[in-house]
Amino acid sequence: MANIKSAKKRVLVSKTRNERNKSIKSAVKTAIKKVEAAVEAGEKEAAAAALLEATSKIDKAATKGVYHKNTASRKVARLAKAVNSIG
Repeated sequence: MANIKSAKKRVLVSKTRNERNKSIKSAVKTAIKKVEAAVEAGEKEAAAAALLEATSKIDKAATKGVYHKNTASRKVARLAKAVNSIG
C-alpha cells in the first residue's frame, strides 16, 4: 500500500473508476449479445430494437471515455451491418 496521501487517493480513485468502467463494458457486451442473438434468430424487428439500445449504450461508453470514439463507431457499424443483412 502507498505511504503518501495523494498516492492513497489515486489508488481509491482508480479502483472506483475501474469498477465503473467494468460495469459499463459489461452492459455494452450484453447489449451486443442481444443484437447478435436476434440476428441469428432472423428476427428483424427485435434486432432493430436491440440495435437501438446497443447503439445508445456504446455511444454513452464512448462519451464517458470507456471506449475510444473510433472503437465505438466500429462496433456500431458492425452491428448495423449485421442487422441490415437480415433478409
